[in-house]
Amino acid sequence: MAKRTFSTLETFLIFLLVMMTAITVALLSLLFTTSGTIGNHKDSGFHDFSTTQSSLATQGPTASQVSPVTYIPVPPLFQNFSGYHIGVGRADCTGQVSDINLMGYGKMGQTAQGILTRLYSRAFIMAEPDGSNRTVFVNIDIGMVSQRLRLEVLNRLQSKYGSLYRRDNVLLSGTHTHSGPGGYFQYTIFIIASEGFSNRSFEYMVNGIVKSIEIAHSNMKPGKIFTNKGIVDDTQINRSPSSYLQNPQSERARYSSNIDKEMVVLKMVDLNGDDLGLISWFAIHPVSMNNSNHLVNSDNMGYASYLFEQEKNKGYLPGQGPYVAAFASSNLGDVSPNVLGPHCINTGESCDNAHSTCPIGGPNMCIAKGPGRDMIESTQIIGRNIYQRAKELYESASQEVTGPLVSAHQWVNMTDVTVRLNSTHTAKTCKPALGYSFAAGTIDGNGGLNFIQGTTEGNSFWDTVRDLLLGKPSDEIKECHKPKPILLPTGELSKPHPWHPDIVDVQIITLGSLAITAVPGEFTTMSGRRLREAVQAEFATYGMQNMTVVISGLCNVYTHYITTYEEYQAQRYEAASTIYGPHTLSAYIQLFRGLAKAIATDTVANLSRGPEPPFFKQPLSPLIPDISDRAPIGRNFGDVLQPAKPEYRVGEVVEVVFVGANPKNSAENQTHSTFLTVERYEDASAAWQIVYNDASWETRFYWHKGILGVSNTTIEWHIPDNAQPGIYRIRYFGHSRKKSILESAIIRSFEATSSSFEVVTA
Repeated sequence: MAKRTFSTLETFLIFLLVMMTAITVALLSLLFTTSGTIGNHKDSGFHDFSTTQSSLATQGPTASQVSPVTYIPVPPLFQNFSGYHIGVGRADCTGQVSDINLMGYGKMGQTAQGILTRLYSRAFIMAEPDGSNRTVFVNIDIGMVSQRLRLEVLNRLQSKYGSLYRRDNVLLSGTHTHSGPGGYFQYTIFIIASEGFSNRSFEYMVNGIVKSIEIAHSNMKPGKIFTNKGIVDDTQINRSPSSYLQNPQSERARYSSNIDKEMVVLKMVDLNGDDLGLISWFAIHPVSMNNSNHLVNSDNMGYASYLFEQEKNKGYLPGQGPYVAAFASSNLGDVSPNVLGPHCINTGESCDNAHSTCPIGGPNMCIAKGPGRDMIESTQIIGRNIYQRAKELYESASQEVTGPLVSAHQWVNMTDVTVRLNSTHTAKTCKPALGYSFAAGTIDGNGGLNFIQGTTEGNSFWDTVRDLLLGKPSDEIKECHKPKPILLPTGELSKPHPWHPDIVDVQIITLGSLAITAVPGEFTTMSGRRLREAVQAEFATYGMQNMTVVISGLCNVYTHYITTYEEYQAQRYEAASTIYGPHTLSAYIQLFRGLAKAIATDTVANLSRGPEPPFFKQPLSPLIPDISDRAPIGRNFGDVLQPAKPEYRVGEVVEVVFVGANPKNSAENQTHSTFLTVERYEDASAAWQIVYNDASWETRFYWHKGILGVSNTTIEWHIPDNAQPGIYRIRYFGHSRKKSILESAIIRSFEATSSSFEVVTA
């Protein structure tokens, strides 16, 4: 590909970027503590699955912690039945909804400025009738599970339950919404993307995940699990079809599509047949909300959960009720929900080409669109498609899941795996590195600069910038990653902390004939197919025939993408983000086959734990400082600046503006469970009844940041067609921060209420 030249404007913008990068790296270096900050979170080891309750009560934890250890006794379980003990739980894990970057697109300036929906952790515990073997699957409305998050969750579970819930039988999976807060990572590349570490978000998320597991633990009851699978149409496209075509034609001929359209569902009921919960796996990127969005939300998969739970929890507000529905990620690496495909937004012509670039404007003009008029409508259309198909499969599910529960887990140094390619040849994985096309982004959200997907040669200008700022990559790492031109040699960067993980989790949980393969990243369509096929074959080799293998994505630790070797050669975004080199997929297949063999041959107890991952004790504070909130002179927090109109019709939008305070204060002082309510006056009870909250897709909470701590809050209610006529009001719940130089911050809660208004039918 011919070298391109830069215009004067581009050169100036590049210079500004370089300066901003240098300042950011300098700030990070100053704010981190670089010595004596690595600790280990140690669990109680890999235990025999028949561990008795008496041993649980006497075994102490080995994790370093300051809080006392309090083990919760395991209640006796009813054993005389066929099925599983099942517990489901859901808890809020939203975190910070302002002054933090949204995690997923890596777009500078895409900070949270309010909330569209709350984020939830949904936990499912399954145990055999005698209670000895159990597994925990947790689906979390976040971009991805970070290593730090998992280690802290395991630490707290061990403190409370002893060795009942461990690294091998607890699986944490992220939905991959790109509209959740960042700030919960410990590796430098993700800290930069998050613009710092937010302890308030981290604690909020950890507490929510642990609480969801606690609720599931306390709600366990005898029940049955049924499974079903089926095709979902008109919901996805492959966003890197030219890369997919690099795979052998003979392999592609075995499949009818360049995406995986199959959805797998688990239906959970009690022994009376009453509904308990649902887990669904489906491959799709939750990027219907694009990178211009600033409202925290759960995107299309979260909308599917919302619809399913509202259907089953009639009479409850969103986020409440006993039924729990989780829509989990799968091999979504190259799968987009923006089904209208990529087009040049300036000319309208297609840009579905190997470089995703437009004749005029280059790659920044090439954007894929969803089926709706705007991103929220696209989110709801795609989410409803997923929900409706899951509902059909759920209602017709009749194949019962039976058999033992087994879990296998290892930590692996992914920078040093020897891969057996065949009987005579081996290869090795690499130290982590990101290629040029990583900076290009995708058709779902480009990188902002004129980096181009499919770049297989470096650029002397950017190579020089990299060498000056970060150092020159070694010949070893460059050779290992070929044909990837290395933009960021993250595996050779350790200041202020390592930029990428070396130690990753591999894990399989089996429920009878169902194997849940927990992958620590984003597998592409064909990568996922090869992994499923290899794991299924390994089970069959050792006597476990006809296993259904599902891929659960973004589990336990995040390591970007995993492409096939052939896709890697094309070096589009997904390949440039395959951080352990061209043989990454082969390494994972080898590792997961080892876990499958151990399960099938009943030798899980003999598996090596592997090298334990680090836990960095002192990550940096957020780059956005905490300041005191101020109300304008003569005003108080919560005062109404723009009142509601006296009357609205169905389909209109109610908008009320209040004197606001920074909503991130509410993430550390959780006096209120919502930022807003929409309430209807009930004549019969002469009382106000809450009909919507900030978890409702009909509401919007916008925070408008001013100067010197002054801010406004706008609350919108998009009146749905099924709204009952009557008298309504909107309430606002917030927290203000006051801090003087020599005193600790004081956070105070406040409430505000709009004037009442009437809703009438059209």
